[in-house]
Amino acid sequence: MASASALHILVKTEKEAFAILEQLKKGKDFSTLAKRHSTCPSGKKGGDLGEFRRGQMVKAFDDVVFKKEVLKVHGPVKTRFGYHLIKTLYRN
Repeated sequence: MASASALHILVKTEKEAFAILEQLKKGKDFSTLAKRHSTCPSGKKGGDLGEFRRGQMVKAFDDVVFKKEVLKVHGPVKTRFGYHLIKTLYRN
């Protein structure tokens, strides 16, 4: 079964997600921004979700991690939890 590892930043509003995305484009560190802004418990670990299998995350999140380009920030991606900026580190 396919597995992957990803970092993410979860925020409440799309506006906030776009503001963080702009900082990332200017070279700010993903992990630092995750620690500062993410509402997910993973934020304390720089947004690191560790390794997980396809189907363990909500569909919109899975679609990005398992279909989009690796090592590139994607988003904002809306789920029932809020808006995510997602960076897939690798997938098998």
